[in-house]
Amino acid sequence: MDRRTILLVEDNPDDEALTIRALKASHILNPVVVAHDGVEALDYLFREGAWAGRSPADSPAVALLDLKLPRLDGLEVLKKLRADDRTRLLPVVILTSSKEEQDLVSSYSLGCNSYIHKPVDFEQFCSVVSQLGLYWLVVNEAPPFRA
Repeated sequence: MDRRTILLVEDNPDDEALTIRALKASHILNPVVVAHDGVEALDYLFREGAWAGRSPADSPAVALLDLKLPRLDGLEVLKKLRADDRTRLLPVVILTSSKEEQDLVSSYSLGCNSYIHKPVDFEQFCSVVSQLGLYWLVVNEAPPFRA
C-alpha cells in the first residue's frame, strides 16, 4: 500500500480520533497529518509557518477536509487549493457533518473530488473511512505532485 501522507483537516478532537481509529481499523497505516483549522492546512500544503521546512516530496496523497473550521473554513481552503498550480490536482475529499445542499453544491463547484457526509454510527463511519482510504490510497491513480 502507498505510504504517502493523509492530510486530515478537522477541528473536532472526537472526529479526529474517530477518523484515525477507523483508518487503523481498516489497516490503512499511512501517516496522518492533522491540521485543526484552514490556516494550518494551507501552511502544511504550501510549506509555510511551522511547515516551512517540509520536503515537497512529503506531500499528501489525499486531503480529508471538514467544512466547518475555525479561522478559515473548508470552502475557502478548497478555493485556495484549486487556485494554486501546486495543489490544483490534489485529491480533496470533503468529510463533513453538513447536510446543507448549498455546501454540497459549493464543494463540487469549487473542485472537490468527493463529498462524504460523516455517519453518526461508529461502524458505518469505519466502513466509510475504510472505503475512502482504500479508494484514494490504493485504487485511484494519483496525479503527480507539483512542488
